[in-house]
Amino acid sequence: MKRASLLTVLIISALGAPAASWAVEYTLPASGSRLVGQNQTYTVQEGDNSLQTIARRFDTAAMLILEANNTIAPVPAPGTQVTIPLQLLLPDAPREGIVVNLAELRLYYYPPQGNTVQVYPLGIGQQGLETPEMATKIGQKIPNPTWTPPAGIRQRSLAKGITLPPVVPAGPNNPLGRFALRLAYGNGEYLIHGTNAQASVGLRVSSGCMRMFADDIKALFSQVRVGTPVRVINQPVKYAIEPDGRRYMEVHRPLTQSEGQNPQTMSYTLPANYAQFVADKGTDKVLVDKAMYRRAGYPVPVTSGAPVQANSVQSAQNSSVSGTPAQVTQ
Repeated sequence: MKRASLLTVLIISALGAPAASWAVEYTLPASGSRLVGQNQTYTVQEGDNSLQTIARRFDTAAMLILEANNTIAPVPAPGTQVTIPLQLLLPDAPREGIVVNLAELRLYYYPPQGNTVQVYPLGIGQQGLETPEMATKIGQKIPNPTWTPPAGIRQRSLAKGITLPPVVPAGPNNPLGRFALRLAYGNGEYLIHGTNAQASVGLRVSSGCMRMFADDIKALFSQVRVGTPVRVINQPVKYAIEPDGRRYMEVHRPLTQSEGQNPQTMSYTLPANYAQFVADKGTDKVLVDKAMYRRAGYPVPVTSGAPVQANSVQSAQNSSVSGTPAQVTQ
């Protein structure tokens, strides 16, 4: 398949029963801090017949679970212990409105009132149809959207023997779901929207728009206003010096641009101040190299001279995961 890896196909095809999803909400850290949350462990159950099923329990992306558990099978066996990466470094961007970090398949929403950030998984553009980086705003809120397939999507569908209708009416079969947020970028062709293909959330399969679970887009839609700032960034490598001096790195696999690229070995385009962070005497270069090699997708300590400790992990109660909002206050 030209635009989807075999792993993506396995995740999509191994769907389980639908599960409720919700935002993971974090209390914002103190001034100067970016570290929030706590990783969790989860024991795979008989009904968890895909990583996507597990991801939806925690409202995260299947690809993030793959990063955190780099030897896990796309369909893990019951009894398998899985790390759920719910600890993270907030992106290096203003804490206002919506911030999308393409590299981690996450949308951050900072409510204008309060001291929290809501984090949602996203489906983004596939290879060749990438979601662009941008600084824009919400230009329009569209409840019950209809969908007019663009010419490019029509052509790709025809090549597969599928003839799309001129307009898909609003309803459960609409590819935009029940809610859409049009971005004031370009000609307004990019949306943050729901989807009738829930399995695609958390993967790179769209034509450039950003897809959310039905419950997630409903929650986000109800809160944001027209004019809300939106920043779409690509930060596969995040790092921070915490107020107490501890240093962390969160390294994600970069977004591939072609089928031949290996995200585990691709090089990164790094910000200018990264070299200073690594060269500083407070940073352990060996731990930095390990973090860059492993690409685990969650924060790891890289403080020079500090004892190496396992990441703080909280065990999730399997019986209470589904149906209870994940609110992280750390």
